[in-house]
Amino acid sequence: MRTMTKQKKMANRRTGFTLVELMVVVLIIGLLAGIVGTNVVGFIARGRRTAAAAQIKIFQDAIQAYRMDTSQYPDNSMGLDALIDPPAGVNGWNPDGYLDNTTSIPKDPWGNDYIYQYPGERNERSFDIISYGADGREGGEGNDADIYNSDTNINQNAM
Repeated sequence: MRTMTKQKKMANRRTGFTLVELMVVVLIIGLLAGIVGTNVVGFIARGRRTAAAAQIKIFQDAIQAYRMDTSQYPDNSMGLDALIDPPAGVNGWNPDGYLDNTTSIPKDPWGNDYIYQYPGERNERSFDIISYGADGREGGEGNDADIYNSDTNINQNAM
């Protein structure tokens, strides 16, 4: 009988986790969450830059089609809205517009307006379309860096 009591006491002591074991598990989970979290944030940031670059490419192609139809680029007062609504005094504008299924110019992935400049600062004979990046201000580095249509490799700059 005495052996039974000893075995029962031993069984009762081994049924739970010690504080040290729980702390080690919490620490491991925290480390894994930190590693995974920072990688996910990096993917999201790169995804936004890639989405902005893709949208700028769509605008660029639409403006080229606009120019083919009207023999001119939209001026700064028209901006990107000229791709959706026919500007006054412009002949040859496509009645279907230049952006599919769009009633307004979308904002960049950070919720800011795209900037249209004609003539462009980077190419005076053409135009610039710019997203100011995550900070919404001109200049910056990394995720805050500006994204231009006139970059030689727009997808490389989106990374």
